Amino acid sequence: MSNANEIGTKLVELCKQGKNGEAIESLYADDVVSVEAGEGGQFPRELQGKGKILEKNQWWGENHEVHSGEVSGPFPHGTDRFAVIFSFDITNKPSKQRFQLEEVGVYHVSEGAIVREEFFYSMG
Repeated sequence: MSNANEIGTKLVELCKQGKNGEAIESLYADDVVSVEAGEGGQFPRELQGKGKILEKNQWWGENHEVHSGEVSGPFPHGTDRFAVIFSFDITNKPSKQRFQLEEVGVYHVSEGAIVREEFFYSMG
């Protein structure tokens, strides 16, 4: 795998199977950067490093119950970027608040790995 469409296809496939950790381990560069749309939660808005992103992913999974979800894409943009749309019906376990989340992830690829991910979602 080397281009954005190939990597995006594999990312979507793994996410649909609930294998987000495996996707991070196999598709992300060691020094990958992850940027959320806003501040909040346990982690800073911007994280660097595969290990930190794996920690954030684990924390999210431990603190949210997913009732249903859909992953759409990838939507390639040249050979170095792609987008994925995530739609989830989830409950935040600590607050017991149930809500719908729609999010767009934009992924940047270099040298056969994801080097940056940026998430866009409503902050309402």
